[in-house]
Amino acid sequence: MKINIQPFNFNIQNVRFMSNSVPVSSNNSKLERSPENDSFEMSIGYVNDLHGQANNMMRILSGIKGDLKLSAGDNDIGDEKNDATHKVTTKFLNIADIKASALGNHEIDMDQKSCIDAIHRMNGEMLAINYDQKPISEQDDDVKKYGRADLKGVLKKSTVVDVKGEKIGLIGASPMDMLERLTHPNYYTDSSVEDLDDTIELIQEEINKFKELGINKVILLSHMGHKRDMKVAQEIDGIDVIIGGHTHELLKDIKEGENLLYSKSGEPVILTEAGRDGNYFGELNLTFDKNGVITKAQNNLGETRLFHKNMINQYVFDSILGTPEKIGYVEQAPPPPTNLAEENPHANFVCDIMREKTDSDIALWHHSGVRNFFHEGEIDSSDVKDMAPFLDYVVVAEVPENVIVDAFKTAIKATYSSPTLKPGLLAVSGLNYTVDPEDGELVDMNFVDKNGKEHKIDVEYPRKDKKYKVVTDEFLMSAGADYNILAPEELYVEKYPFDKDVLASAYIKEKNEPIIINQTGRIRYEHDED
Repeated sequence: MKINIQPFNFNIQNVRFMSNSVPVSSNNSKLERSPENDSFEMSIGYVNDLHGQANNMMRILSGIKGDLKLSAGDNDIGDEKNDATHKVTTKFLNIADIKASALGNHEIDMDQKSCIDAIHRMNGEMLAINYDQKPISEQDDDVKKYGRADLKGVLKKSTVVDVKGEKIGLIGASPMDMLERLTHPNYYTDSSVEDLDDTIELIQEEINKFKELGINKVILLSHMGHKRDMKVAQEIDGIDVIIGGHTHELLKDIKEGENLLYSKSGEPVILTEAGRDGNYFGELNLTFDKNGVITKAQNNLGETRLFHKNMINQYVFDSILGTPEKIGYVEQAPPPPTNLAEENPHANFVCDIMREKTDSDIALWHHSGVRNFFHEGEIDSSDVKDMAPFLDYVVVAEVPENVIVDAFKTAIKATYSSPTLKPGLLAVSGLNYTVDPEDGELVDMNFVDKNGKEHKIDVEYPRKDKKYKVVTDEFLMSAGADYNILAPEELYVEKYPFDKDVLASAYIKEKNEPIIINQTGRIRYEHDED
């Protein structure tokens, strides 16, 4: 049966449901008949994919509200080199009173011992029903070499929390591709994640256990991604809410077919996801009937930049990260791009700095690694660090032209083949290039020398004997994950003991004049030229 929900104003009107799970207009007076003891109201404050963004976390602390606060994972980012960021992330989770989080892929960028230490620092629970691990006693010498530990023993499949006298069941699920997205794959060769069908079975079994305990309100903390969450919502009986993450969707309001679905038994299931990098956070207001079925819901998203940092929290964070240095003033900066296939002038600006500071021919930065943007007004070193929270050392190598072209072709094809446009295009300095979004192809490329003169690169037959001095971060140069390897470590010309933010902060400070961010026109789109 086709269900229609009348449109409603963002952050004002509620979507309401009859007790038989059929949505109706919010002005239906029949919903007011139930006595108070036949219904239960609660609010959930939620976050996902914070990626260690300290400044955004401080702002979220000024705005997040809810009877229960939860995370869908990827709170953290980076490996052992990012120890201060890990500690700040845990501090945020504790101050915000996050009761539980899903285990995301970035939680295990670090080795297992470090991950366990981070979990032990949390006041809340880390949940993953579909993570498995070979027993430590059955493993070889890699246990010591790669920092293996009993991570499975520290994680929980589910937990039960008390909210205003009601028992709420919480279950966590990790992404199926978690082990394919690791910074250090060798750390987790002893680990596995169940496929989606098996995960659905495990979730249903856990819900059935809740039912035996008389618990009829269940929330899934999922880092599986929105499409998988939709499948879970419709194939399981007993989930009320899915707090989602991983695919960085921005799910505003409540829209049928998008984040309002129905379970096997026809009960409403509400899905949330608040984008990425802590740019948004949410509050979901719910009313349940006596059977634990949602009868009314309201989903609000707060834009983090509109909230001020609390000075006490600033002090706490600074005591861990160090007091940021005031470095300059941004006079003009455009809004950040809305997806990973749009040109990013903020990243282009940093590429210009890397190219100049290292005297390289070409600078590159992958869009998926750009985690924030330059705000107009006074900025400090922490603002710049938030753009590149991963600690990836700046490296330089001589890279053949054909390797560069192949890397762009691979990135473009993968980006336009993905519904979320991941891994994203490449920000550049010393290059410009044209893409065909429809076919996901590299159409044209030019090298731009330091005098501004363009030199055409034949993208069909790039030269193997022509090399360029390329500067980027170590992840893009040699880690490979979502992009082609440009050069292995043994071929580095230079490796700097810092990341892009250090170069950018030094440049802005030395320039000592207002900064204008307007570096565009380096990525061209074939349809724009037709």
